[in-house]
Amino acid sequence: MSTFTSAININKPINEIYNYLADFNNHQKLMPDSIQEWVSTTDEASFSIPNMAKLSLKIDSRVINQEIVIKPAAKPPFALELKWSLSPNNDQTDIVFTINAELSMMLKMLASGPLQKLADHETQSLKGILA
Repeated sequence: MSTFTSAININKPINEIYNYLADFNNHQKLMPDSIQEWVSTTDEASFSIPNMAKLSLKIDSRVINQEIVIKPAAKPPFALELKWSLSPNNDQTDIVFTINAELSMMLKMLASGPLQKLADHETQSLKGILA
């Protein structure tokens, strides 16, 4: 399993950040501009990554003000889990976004850079929107 993480701190209360992330409709704003065909509900989203794959994801579990776990809703090209972990830090919130992907050696060489960029892009977008 390959793990890609990105951590940030936002000067907002944890419940505000949790409520934003708990609704999959908000996640389109966190994605890179290259994502196409985005369709979402509160609990699920599907989209395509040009020249790569079409993905359908669902929020698998929510722990209020702590964690949101996202898993594939349909069979992905590789095993995948995304997790937002939140923890209070005085009046601020520490956020860690983790992508766990089961990648073959060849896929790891191709996908590691883009997956790390995706993790960083999502956290920076979240900070830009909520800060």
